[in-house]
Amino acid sequence: MSLKFFLENAWLIALLPFLSFAIIGLYLHRWPKISACLSIVSIGISLVLALGTAFAVFATKEGVVYEAAMRWLDMPGLRVDMGMLLDPLAAVMLIVVTLVALLVQVYSLGYMHDDPGLASYYAYQSLFAASMLGLVLANNFGQLYIFWELVGVCSYFLIGFWFGRDSAKEAAKKAFITNRVGDFAFLLGILFLQLLFGSLNYGSLATALEGFNNSAVLLIVALLLFGGSIGKSAQFPLHVWLPDAMEGPTPVSALIHAATMVAAGVYLIARAFFIFSASPEAMLVIAVVGGFTALFAASIALVQNDIKRILAYSTLSQLGYMIMAMGTGAMSASIFHLMTHAFFKSLLFLAAGSVIHALANEQDIFKMGNLYHKMPVTAGTFIVGALALSGIPPLSGFWSKDEILAGTLSSGHIFLYVLGLLVAFMTAFYMFRLVFVVFFGSNEAQGHPHESPWIMTTPLAILAGVSVVAGFPGSPLMHYAFGHYVNSPAALHVVPGALTMIISTLLALSGIGLAWAMYQQKLLEPRLLVDKVPQFYKLLINKYYIDEIYAWIVARAVDATAAWLFWVDINIVNRLVNNIAFFTGRSGETLRYTEDGQVQSYALYMFGGIIVILAAALYLGLPG
Repeated sequence: MSLKFFLENAWLIALLPFLSFAIIGLYLHRWPKISACLSIVSIGISLVLALGTAFAVFATKEGVVYEAAMRWLDMPGLRVDMGMLLDPLAAVMLIVVTLVALLVQVYSLGYMHDDPGLASYYAYQSLFAASMLGLVLANNFGQLYIFWELVGVCSYFLIGFWFGRDSAKEAAKKAFITNRVGDFAFLLGILFLQLLFGSLNYGSLATALEGFNNSAVLLIVALLLFGGSIGKSAQFPLHVWLPDAMEGPTPVSALIHAATMVAAGVYLIARAFFIFSASPEAMLVIAVVGGFTALFAASIALVQNDIKRILAYSTLSQLGYMIMAMGTGAMSASIFHLMTHAFFKSLLFLAAGSVIHALANEQDIFKMGNLYHKMPVTAGTFIVGALALSGIPPLSGFWSKDEILAGTLSSGHIFLYVLGLLVAFMTAFYMFRLVFVVFFGSNEAQGHPHESPWIMTTPLAILAGVSVVAGFPGSPLMHYAFGHYVNSPAALHVVPGALTMIISTLLALSGIGLAWAMYQQKLLEPRLLVDKVPQFYKLLINKYYIDEIYAWIVARAVDATAAWLFWVDINIVNRLVNNIAFFTGRSGETLRYTEDGQVQSYALYMFGGIIVILAAALYLGLPG
């Protein structure tokens, strides 16, 4: 096949999983195994096409940019095309989404094998992948928003997949409602773009912005668009939905946290970077929000005991890293970390799922222990993922994390640079707190833990291998290569210096060492934080009471609004309606006596009317 074939038919990458969803939903609901096979085959073919497309895009040193579009909606003042834009940024994302989605679906054959809703599960998985791929391929904000909302709907379906559990239903609603806040801001931003520039196409907008000098309006538009990223990528203060999303099946968590839902918000900033970078004030807001979220979430992860929630808050923290990098101008570093994070975070979630599967759904890490010898593949791959997440060289997370730190330092944001180093230390500590307790701890896990079947461990092994090598395109020997991959201007590329690498590595090793001393060797009391600063520990374990604050605000707002509307309904609406009805009824009773059928009565009424009209005319003054 020619390279042109892959470019011209890249739309099949999103269409195939969408067709899989439609066929499973309409015809294969009673055949779950066939449904699973169809879903896996479709995303597998999409991966092959994505690899071919990426090769075609990177066929030249500069990278190919291919765009195709057709008219979808055309009315006065609004035109929306359906099309696709293939450039280095899209090519990288296509590979990430299809590869992770494929491995998650293969893994799910073992994890979900006895679930009665298996066909529905694979239908939703196909739709989820198709929606994210459609979002990546979109060449305009209108089309992107359609797939953006489909991604949100799919997350609702999959987080609440086990809808028999009240916690799953509540988590699904929480995710859906929270995202509506960010999505509403995003929609307003899109409407502003249409009103200001008369187009939603990325290329047309980039050209129009070159002569646009109204910084105040641009700041508003950029912040509204960023609202969508805050919701989807779970940044403070709309972060509350992501930890609760753990109520869905663990493979779903891997997909949401690695390659679909949360990745969409970071991708939006990268795709619309020409808008954000034109507003220094918006960039500063983005950097501060990202940096704060990274530290905020990492501090909560320090004390969590649920294995999936530790990983969930880790995701929040790493997303904060990516958003912070975007705000400091290090767009290529942010996408680099998005790519590497997708691989090792999906690995960590799937390995955690393997542990949960072996322990009959137990998720408390302190009810686990000594699993390394009983589950060697799961333990080994999890440790690889933890090392990558901690930024230990030469694994992938080391290169992408250090590029973010280097970009932050070179931008002059010293405070954010120090914050990033602190988060690196905290990340290594809480991840190896988990590792030492679960895999090397003295506790004996309940039941009869055993290694998961090959259908689950094979994706773990593949992801572990990818987590090791995925960072080399951004290593100093090939540094400019990755910036080229995401079509980032060379001026934004920052090579991590030796000092940054050494400092970040020493901090990560210090975090691992502290976790080893506290939870493996017991040289330090693990309850040190609980005993010495109980109020701070209570603050962390209760997640800074953000959920409780929201619940209080919502309850007060809803209750107060409901009470006010009740008063309005009873005292204004009801009285007004009742009085109108009473007046109408009494008027009808009175007027019915005028309808007696006598001609002389009607003549009298007419004569009386004439007299009234003449009297009014005389009183007001006749014309002339």
